[in-house]
Amino acid sequence: MKAVSILALCAAAVAAAADSTYDPKYDSFNIDEVAGNPRLLRNYGNCFLDKGPCTAEGSVFKGLIDEALRTDCGKCTPVQRKSIRTAVRAFRKDLPELWEEIVKKYDAKGEYRASFQKFLEASD
Repeated sequence: MKAVSILALCAAAVAAAADSTYDPKYDSFNIDEVAGNPRLLRNYGNCFLDKGPCTAEGSVFKGLIDEALRTDCGKCTPVQRKSIRTAVRAFRKDLPELWEEIVKKYDAKGEYRASFQKFLEASD
């Protein structure tokens, strides 16, 4: 009986650890290619705004925006944190009007703007 309890606790710990970050398979997503191509960047922005089709990755990213924004990317891997900062810089620089639409959709009340800005300025 004790062995079963220990196994259950180990399984729960592994499951909790697995949920502590977003799937690291997206660490290999080439954000530099997207950020360096305004057409691709616009396509992702339109996906996030429900104005255009989404790639498989775009659909996943879109589904995580709310939580990532609320938690300042608390479940992001270090690579994902860097990728989000790269993407936001590209939106702000190349497609500021689209960036503003994204901000309005996902943070209409401006509740997360200040803390998310601190996240964007961090270097971790």
